[in-house]
Amino acid sequence: MDFLKSAVASAMAAKGPPFPYNFGDKVDLDPSIWTLYNGTRREDGSDCSIFSFEIAANRSALLLARNALKKLRTLRHPGVIKVLDTVESETYIYIATERLVPLRWHVKRKSLSPETAKWGLYSIARTVKFINDEASSVHGNLKVASVYTTESGEWKLGGFEVLSNVKDDEAVIYTYGSLVPDSGRYTPPELAKSGWDAIKRSPHSAVDAYDFGALIFEIFNGSFSSDQAGQTKNIPPSLHPSYKRLANPNPKARLTVAHFLEQGRRNGSFFDTPLIKLTEGVENLGVKTEEEREAFLDDLDQLTDDFPEDFFKMKVLPELLKSVEFGGGGPKAFGLVMKIATKLSNEDFDAKVLPVLLRLFGNPDRAIRVCLLDNLPLMIDRLSQKTVNDKIFPQIVTGFTDVAPVVREQTLKSVLTIITKLSDRTINGELLKYLAKTANDEQPGIRTNTTICLGKIAKYLGTSSRSKVLIAAFSRSLRDPFIHARNAALMALSVTSEHFSDEDCATRVLPAICPSLIDKEKLIRDQAVKTLDVYVQRIKKAVESMPETALPPESAISGNPRMGTPQAEAAAGWAGWAISSFTNKLSAAAGDITSSNGASSVPASSSAPPSRPSTAAPITSNSSASPLYRQAVKSPPPSAPLTRNPSTTGELFFPEDGNNDDGADFDAWGDMGDMDDDDPSTSNKMTASISSNQSNDNPFAEPSSSKKKSAVTTTASSKPFDDGSEPDFAGWLAQQAEKKKGGVLGGSKALPKGLGKTTTVTTAKKTTVPVKSKPVVVKKKIDTKPKDDDGDDGWGGW
Repeated sequence: MDFLKSAVASAMAAKGPPFPYNFGDKVDLDPSIWTLYNGTRREDGSDCSIFSFEIAANRSALLLARNALKKLRTLRHPGVIKVLDTVESETYIYIATERLVPLRWHVKRKSLSPETAKWGLYSIARTVKFINDEASSVHGNLKVASVYTTESGEWKLGGFEVLSNVKDDEAVIYTYGSLVPDSGRYTPPELAKSGWDAIKRSPHSAVDAYDFGALIFEIFNGSFSSDQAGQTKNIPPSLHPSYKRLANPNPKARLTVAHFLEQGRRNGSFFDTPLIKLTEGVENLGVKTEEEREAFLDDLDQLTDDFPEDFFKMKVLPELLKSVEFGGGGPKAFGLVMKIATKLSNEDFDAKVLPVLLRLFGNPDRAIRVCLLDNLPLMIDRLSQKTVNDKIFPQIVTGFTDVAPVVREQTLKSVLTIITKLSDRTINGELLKYLAKTANDEQPGIRTNTTICLGKIAKYLGTSSRSKVLIAAFSRSLRDPFIHARNAALMALSVTSEHFSDEDCATRVLPAICPSLIDKEKLIRDQAVKTLDVYVQRIKKAVESMPETALPPESAISGNPRMGTPQAEAAAGWAGWAISSFTNKLSAAAGDITSSNGASSVPASSSAPPSRPSTAAPITSNSSASPLYRQAVKSPPPSAPLTRNPSTTGELFFPEDGNNDDGADFDAWGDMGDMDDDDPSTSNKMTASISSNQSNDNPFAEPSSSKKKSAVTTTASSKPFDDGSEPDFAGWLAQQAEKKKGGVLGGSKALPKGLGKTTTVTTAKKTTVPVKSKPVVVKKKIDTKPKDDDGDDGWGGW
């Protein structure tokens, strides 16, 4: 084959005029005077077919070849093979045409559906009618071998070797008709008896009418012989009456092809099919009236999948695209475009459909935009990520702010389709901004769909902001007055639980769900129970892996180290002083306490009750609280949550900048309300207490004032603990006990005020216990309620 190609090319270059086409593979044909090759045009590489006739190898048929060349050049009809170029020399004849495939291939493979066969026969009948009537000619070689299909699937007529005008007495058909290869099988009975001159004595269309009947039988059965003329095997019943008249032995009684075509086009007849109507109307789609266009598109939409795909791709699709973009075809035409586009290869889609799609997304017509978004799932797999992210998405987002709710809603739904084609930066940046707007949309359906959308795209969100965005959005939806919006939020929380940390589940999600348990709608209450159960099970599973306690082992606490000494701090941290100094809750106390050097560390005015800020929430008072405690219970600014300093054991501080890392500012999603842990309106009031089981944390109260205050920081120090007001009475008592043992008790130093010989301590049971110089620890519940009387009870008053 390569040798033949090179030989042909050498012959062209050496002996003939230039031929701007390259020869490709040889195509198998029925017996013919021509050799058919696939070819390409050198200028643009487009496909073509080349009919080659070598004069030296088949000189006896040279007249037939030249007749075919002449007729193809001069005969112009949509049903005739389209000629691109021809060349004739002393050694060869080349005819370049549109790319063709022999109809014989489809007949052998039986790949023609009945509707496609009818459509093809209709096209050939129109062409034969034109040859017989308008051209006053006889084809004389009508058979399957003379018919070809184009890239669009259309049937084209060739085989013009003996095509002759009946007005020409010296026409080729009279003399050389019998030289056509395999002509004996298709010769009409009158010509078989009397020769080809009999054409002059009968209607000139009779020969082509008989051959057309043979063509019908051959298409539906695969082959034809003269004794099968008129048989109806495998031929559709609707064709039987007219087909039999085509095969009539009497040429004068024979039905002409023109009459056959007319009968077939009658209403309800065999040529009255949607596919045939389509072929007649598609080329004039742009000039049809609106009513005609609507009727045409309705017929086109009813077509089934057994119609020729190539025709839709090459002929119908371009016309529909023109109609959508320029001719007013509208959404219906575009729906048909996408129906056809699903059968295109990726290369054809990129070449024929994609450029128009990109232009249509920029079209301001809302009907076109909605139609594009509706059909986006059909095309998304054909679109590259770069195309969607850089060219289509910037056009789509304009729909989020459109004044028409239907456009906003369809734009929102399209997010689920294109999310896999968007970059992380686009998703977590621009897309979330638009979703935040639709979450506040005036249409409840759009708000609901936004919640559903966020639940479905949760896995595509960035891990750094995903939980914050979802909790903020779903918490807002849980308070939505629209019942389906609340239900969607609960369902979304159920399916996105894996994206939240255990702490978020317990402190942020569950408190947000709980109000829904008593929702006025049963649908919400039932769904809230299901969602709550998901998170409760999640927390239970997380708790199973947690240790029983975070306290240090008891063995780590040795003895009762003196409060505030560096040795105690090194041995047991901040826990030692609490355990050694207070075995029960702090009892009510009053009065001044003298330090070891005899100077009072409590200001003279400390006995007066301090004034409370009018804006502060009430807190539980304790008459024995130290200034350190009073400092700790001061309300920190609401925006500064209590935080542990990891570098110092037991250190608590309020960040001065007021930032809350766990509640980043998502203003677009709205105020999360009671979801914020540091919201003073929803926080639980906490009462500071100190017990023997207390760990190393300083007591603190929940913020009770909304006014911003300066940061309060208590920091561990290597110096002994001294709050600057109350004495180290536990250490002092221990020292006095040692002196008593050594006989030194009672010296010149006076006891601190309130540690006299006898002090009364009121217990919960109103019992009076005499207290000597050695303190007595009563292991009963201490009544910390301040006394009503204003008298001095020996401890002084705060």
